[in-house]
Amino acid sequence: MSTRGILALMNREDAAAVAAVEAEISNIAKAVDLVIASFEAGGRLIYIGAGTSGRLGTLDAAECPPTFGVPRTRVQGIIAGGPKALRRSVEGAEDSRADGVAAIRKKRVGPKDTVFGITACSLAPFVVAGLETACSLGAKTVFFCCSPTRKPAFADVLINPLVGPEVLSGSTRLKAGTATKLTLNMLTTASMVRMGKVYENLMIDLKPWCYKLELRARRIIRVLTGASERRAEGLMLASGNDLKIALVMQLRNVPRREAWRLLTEAHGNLRAVIESPESKRK
Repeated sequence: MSTRGILALMNREDAAAVAAVEAEISNIAKAVDLVIASFEAGGRLIYIGAGTSGRLGTLDAAECPPTFGVPRTRVQGIIAGGPKALRRSVEGAEDSRADGVAAIRKKRVGPKDTVFGITACSLAPFVVAGLETACSLGAKTVFFCCSPTRKPAFADVLINPLVGPEVLSGSTRLKAGTATKLTLNMLTTASMVRMGKVYENLMIDLKPWCYKLELRARRIIRVLTGASERRAEGLMLASGNDLKIALVMQLRNVPRREAWRLLTEAHGNLRAVIESPESKRK
């Protein structure tokens, strides 16, 4: 095949992964509801996977704190072989049931948590044993698998996007990896939206930990309030670099302490603060 022919074939196959995820939206929604319940109870979302599956879960977990302002412990990732497996393949790590059990127990998983097991097929003992253990400890469990399977006894929800054979037979980092990334994007984004971490389509709980995010925070202030760039910068400084407090300060015309009180009473829900009858009277 020509280079263009190879790429066109891969692109057509990737479209099949998107369609396979679409067919599982109802089950993804069930998983989102479990995650929201865990967050509201003070619990966590914990991914567990091996190889590409583990890396994608860990990646999604790592991106939640800066994007949505959640503690680093709220969404966590476990990968077979440990942290070194993020950078280099640790072959055989997925075969250890004992390690899967130990990894879940080390996290002190309990009834408030949701554990999301990721496999391209249902043959990773590390992941299966981890989910079985999580289930026995009272956690809610989700099993994600890209090959045909029935919902196992240890899973509250099965997400089963059937992506079909890979372009390179058995190379599950391709369509299965694409379906995994799409699903995890949907899972955490929808959960955070439902938790009030987003207003309209803006990430109002982002943490400005770098220059790029500082600029984004100020841009969000300008978009939502109509403030000037100079005013937005001043609001971020006055709020202690807290975007949501800065927004309330501007939209409710209150000082930092009052903005904090209003947000606290609304359990951090910006919409409840700025769209309340009281705010409209003002």
